[in-house]
Amino acid sequence: MDTLLIALASFVGFIVAYHSYGRWLSRRIFGLDASTLTPSHEMRDDVDYVPTHKQVIFGHHFTSIAGTGPIVGPAIAVFWGWLPALLWVVFGCIFIGAVHDLGTLVVSLRNRGQTVGEIAGRVISPRAKILFLLVLFFSLSVVLAIFGLVIANIFSNYPETVLSVWIAMPIAMAIGYWTYRRHGKLLVPSLVSLVVLYAAIYVGVEYLPISVTQSADTQATAWSGRVDLQVGSTTIASALPLVNPVVAWTVVLMVYCFIASVLPVWLLLQPRDYINSHQLLVALVLLVAGLAVAGISGRAQLQTTTPSRVASAELPEHTPPIFPFLFITIACGACSGFHCLV
Repeated sequence: MDTLLIALASFVGFIVAYHSYGRWLSRRIFGLDASTLTPSHEMRDDVDYVPTHKQVIFGHHFTSIAGTGPIVGPAIAVFWGWLPALLWVVFGCIFIGAVHDLGTLVVSLRNRGQTVGEIAGRVISPRAKILFLLVLFFSLSVVLAIFGLVIANIFSNYPETVLSVWIAMPIAMAIGYWTYRRHGKLLVPSLVSLVVLYAAIYVGVEYLPISVTQSADTQATAWSGRVDLQVGSTTIASALPLVNPVVAWTVVLMVYCFIASVLPVWLLLQPRDYINSHQLLVALVLLVAGLAVAGISGRAQLQTTTPSRVASAELPEHTPPIFPFLFITIACGACSGFHCLV
């Protein structure tokens, strides 16, 4: 029951903060006006600037920031107990993270949709623009490299996951075309895409794993190697000139990133994030339902607390100090500067 009460209290806290502190920020600090035209209307080019349904915008932003960070971070942070993680997520979101993200969005909206680097160059100095863009370039390069390598390893080790991930791309493009070129409604395509995405998980596991394997007649080295592409039990291509399966998937992912970045945002990125957000919402509903069942049944008890555990010898070996590592471990879940780029 403790876990259920804590979850309900946190939920109520977010709702109250949104309708009180959030409203105060939007009216008194940022001076938001619903009649103000956004860059998507003022600079509409139907490529990067295009008016969008608010449901699609929500899904686009939600899945852009709700990646592995908010999941992995709190899971690791329980080393220091559940209480510090809970307090940082709740109060960090309300007073720091939400303010940062809202402020960044408002500043961008009032500056023709420009990024923080371009705005800094105009407001501060051209040198500040160069410094910001350099920091952003190297930061994004690191993020892209890490996520690319992680996903490439997942595809290489678990070929059953490939179909369920890549099938979202043609579905997203179909929904983008249906919505922005045919001006169709979103409800039916959204439900169909959700069913297809979940069905693809089953099909990928049972029937169509897509694997890239080392060619049997070649030996991989640091600079040379050959791989085979298999769909199910059928070999589609053999002896491709790539070092190993991880490198092969990394190349595919980098090519995808380039293509996605140059296509109109309404054709792939926005609808892809929109349909993926439905899976996240379903997962959240199931998590809340599981939390409610566990809380009512009394099977979920909070044993790891703080500061009692931190003061004792129960911490895992080589665990770093709670300060400042708690705030580094849970970044995207509470406040992350990366969100200013989304």
